Amino acid sequence: MAWIIPVFVGLSCFGSVNGSLFTSSRLFFVGSREGHLPSILSMIHPTLLTPLPSLIFTCIMTLLYAFSNDIFSVINFFSFFNWLCIAMAIIGMMWLRYKKPELERPIKVNILLPISFVLACVFLIIVSICMTPVECAIGFAIILSGVPVYYFGVWWTNKPKWVLQVIFSSTALCQKVLEVVPQQS
Repeated sequence: MAWIIPVFVGLSCFGSVNGSLFTSSRLFFVGSREGHLPSILSMIHPTLLTPLPSLIFTCIMTLLYAFSNDIFSVINFFSFFNWLCIAMAIIGMMWLRYKKPELERPIKVNILLPISFVLACVFLIIVSICMTPVECAIGFAIILSGVPVYYFGVWWTNKPKWVLQVIFSSTALCQKVLEVVPQQS
């Protein structure tokens, strides 16, 4: 009977990874649909009705992390970035609560809860920076590497014709290979 606990822990971890995979791919899907990522990521398979390119992209990124020599460094990269994003999201919601009180909110909580949660997130971020400054710096560099990609892909609206042709050709090729189509409204 000693084997049953490790089996259920493994199944729980598998379920968590499975849920994270599907959630993350939907984030890429919506980001692409809003025009912040390449348009191929917003396409769906016509019979499966799943965002296949986003799922494949998420799997490739996950496999790149899995092939790391030091899994603890990857965990530090992810946890630093994760708590930073969560803290910024909660701060954004508190800012909206203060600046736009007329907006409808389905769930309203006492302001002490988000403030204490942000303080806990800040504590975790500071501890991560103090304990593993190199990994946090690398994680922050990975985050900042998205800035030039954003400027190239989203902000720069008057791209030369040859750049648009390369983007269109690669999108059409991926559509044919993956058998995906744009989502209909």
